[in-house]
Amino acid sequence: MAGRAALLVSIGHQAGALHTLQATAAPHLPCSTPQTSYTQTFRASTSGPAGHSLGGEVEVSEPGGVQELEEERKAPGKSPKEGQEIGGLPPRSPGEPRAEKLAQPGLVRRETLRETALRSKMSRLIEATSQLLQVEQTLLLPLLQEHPLPLHPKDSIEFRNICSHMALQREEQEFERDLHEAHQCLKTIIEKLICSLAVFPSDSYILVRSILRQILQNLLTM
Repeated sequence: MAGRAALLVSIGHQAGALHTLQATAAPHLPCSTPQTSYTQTFRASTSGPAGHSLGGEVEVSEPGGVQELEEERKAPGKSPKEGQEIGGLPPRSPGEPRAEKLAQPGLVRRETLRETALRSKMSRLIEATSQLLQVEQTLLLPLLQEHPLPLHPKDSIEFRNICSHMALQREEQEFERDLHEAHQCLKTIIEKLICSLAVFPSDSYILVRSILRQILQNLLTM
């Protein structure tokens, strides 16, 4: 298959894999990290879904409410009695725990080290796949018009199949195994691209190889 046509097929499968990864990450990974994108001018910029805090929302009361409560405390005969409604809150029945004891940060389930590692690995996989697609679409495709490469989409097809299989996993151990295989497959794709580009000594190809090496390094960072 000609280089440009093979790359277009590979891009299609990688894009499908990226969509699957992003959809799979939602239930498994409550937090996400910002992604770095490469543009045609090779400037890094932050992209991707913003991270969401694991903690709950904090309600801020109106300033007037505090002042009115202080005035009621100072006014004669206005001191609140036990169980009396204060600040719009319903009366507390005897034996009912106070509101400040119901929601304590220490009671929130904390992420385990294994879950943190999986979340980090998935985030790196998503980011590397997104960056690879940007490099292929904006940098590599135009270069292949001048110098066709002997590319084959086999690895990209396998990468998409692994990601699709991982999306169906319900056991954490099986999910982790597929995630590792997806990492290895994407690593192979990037390494083969770097080797294929090594035969061309032009500055444009050297720059693309440098970017691909940086993507690979970020993918493998522990």
